[in-house]
Amino acid sequence: MAASGVRHHRSWYRHRAVLVAGGLAAVVAIAVLTDLPTHASRSVEIAGDKSVISQVNADVGPCSFALGESLTVYGDLTARTLSAADAARIPGLLHDDQTACSFVDDSIYQLSTIEVPGSTAGNDLGQLVNSVTLWATSDALSAIEQIQILYSHPSDASARGRLAQDEQMLRRDRGLAQAELDAADKALGTRLPALHLAQAPG
Repeated sequence: MAASGVRHHRSWYRHRAVLVAGGLAAVVAIAVLTDLPTHASRSVEIAGDKSVISQVNADVGPCSFALGESLTVYGDLTARTLSAADAARIPGLLHDDQTACSFVDDSIYQLSTIEVPGSTAGNDLGQLVNSVTLWATSDALSAIEQIQILYSHPSDASARGRLAQDEQMLRRDRGLAQAELDAADKALGTRLPALHLAQAPG
């Protein structure tokens, strides 16, 4: 009888150990599942990505307007349609336009530091932000600088050639940003807001 009691006691102990181990495993499994990253719903992803495009448009807006203004000024200069009073205002306008597309401007700095959420279209939107930043701080800025030179030296062939190259780069990088937006639309299966980038001539 004593031996049977011991066996029963040991069997109960082993059974209790199994229960404890199983309980610990369940607790660990629950903790792991709780700590796993949760995927945002599609509607939340789309809302976040729409916010990114809206921020891009808001930040690049002053530069886009400045580029359009500078190109209009250059068109008026070459057509000789500016009055003397308007021509006198051009240097100040071009200076302000130049500033609007440089990192001196807070909007351009904000554009370059936009944080893109890790959504389905996050990679495409990250590339879009880079393309728009390049469009503003390299292409648009250089185009405005060439127009400044041509205002003072209308016959400067080097500036005219560089401006033509800048306009080509503006079209290329604008098209690249649009392609990245289209890729984001496709990844999300929706239509994000349009980009608001001034169109270079040609």
